Amino acid sequence: MPSPISLPECWGHRGASAAYPENTLASFEKAIRDGAEGIESDVHVSLDDIVVMFHDPALDRTTNGKGFISEQKWYGADGMEQLRTVKEPKQAIPTFAETVAMLMKPENSHVNFNVDVKVQNDPARLFSLMHKVITAQPDWQTALAPRILVGLWHTAFIPHAVTHLPYCRRSYIGNSIEIARRYFWDSCDVFSMKFAVLTTADGEKFRRECKEAGKKIMVWTVNEPAQMVEAVRWGVDVILTDVTRTWLELRSALHVDYDKIAAQYSRMFLWTSWSFYAPALVYDSYHSRTVIESHKGPLQEIAKMLPVTTVSA
Repeated sequence: MPSPISLPECWGHRGASAAYPENTLASFEKAIRDGAEGIESDVHVSLDDIVVMFHDPALDRTTNGKGFISEQKWYGADGMEQLRTVKEPKQAIPTFAETVAMLMKPENSHVNFNVDVKVQNDPARLFSLMHKVITAQPDWQTALAPRILVGLWHTAFIPHAVTHLPYCRRSYIGNSIEIARRYFWDSCDVFSMKFAVLTTADGEKFRRECKEAGKKIMVWTVNEPAQMVEAVRWGVDVILTDVTRTWLELRSALHVDYDKIAAQYSRMFLWTSWSFYAPALVYDSYHSRTVIESHKGPLQEIAKMLPVTTVSA
């Protein structure tokens, strides 16, 4: 029988990054061609104030360059605009402006854009630069701003996002339900959570709380069909995946005969992988928080944070 529930949207995690080099225009375009409703990517800022789409703070893992993005210029013979990915087919690093231009094409006007703000960034500088790019687009208030979701890991970014990008939706990104509840609940309408943390009893409670409060849940990074079906059972709103075609084809099959297809995927994986057990989940959350706070200091409740008075030009 047809699906009795609404099935999650498909957003390409760093684009269709299993098929093309991650965080490149080719990867983004492949996800869109597959039929994804959104793309997700990360941002860093170059020495000469260019916002680039890149996951790591350094270039070494995925390109033929070396060193930190923040210490290098974008333009010039030795600039990052000359670099190419290690993975084939070799691609250039896209800028935020180039990615926005792609999204502004008429055929891409339906595509959402999840911007993962890495904690190495200076929030005021980054959001001011993003604001300039966004507001330079025609009809940006209606044609672009509603499609941008700014994803935050640390509370230090919240007041700056409110000040510089008040027209963008905000999400918490992370692997801690405690942090989501305590620090981000009142400031975000979307919660982008690591798949494993939602498998617990507290994860079930959190999913219920979000539904009751009208908050959306995105789950990452879901590449296995059994986990995709589990996320469907949870009733999440968006699945972030490297394999966009896999989820879209599975979703189509679920639309046609939900009971038959869903029955093919058991929940046994929850007991056969160490990553879903409490010690692994506790360690992962602790390690992540330690790294995040090493860059921006301890997380703070919004009521205790000083207001940001600078207003974008």
